[in-house]
Amino acid sequence: MNLEPLTNTSTAIQLHVIAAVLAFALGILQFFLRKGTARHKMAGWVWIGLMAAVALSSFFIHTIQLVGLWSPIHLLSIYTLIMLWWGVRQGRKGNLKGHGIAMASLFVFALIGAGAFTLLPGRMMHTVIFG
Repeated sequence: MNLEPLTNTSTAIQLHVIAAVLAFALGILQFFLRKGTARHKMAGWVWIGLMAAVALSSFFIHTIQLVGLWSPIHLLSIYTLIMLWWGVRQGRKGNLKGHGIAMASLFVFALIGAGAFTLLPGRMMHTVIFG
């Protein structure tokens, strides 16, 4: 592991990576916590904050520019913010199935799926992880 590329990059990218790694770890923990407990709810709010930080920080990252400053990943960030809101709304309405689907989908697609692309050769996180 070589953290130098990460330490030599913008604050937005550093925040993005830290929030994503913490959200990934907390997301795994959430799958094992008993649902509906105070611990699950508290961890869930922290996870939502981390995911919002991941999505919002992406708007300050412009390493891939396909349409002006933007890339398709920014569409995922908008989708993430909408799904965070929708997932919370479903939980508050008592639709626990909808809540679970929304949050699990974000974990799989926004964290694991998008995160996998950061590990492709030539990307900074590939260099960080694999040297």
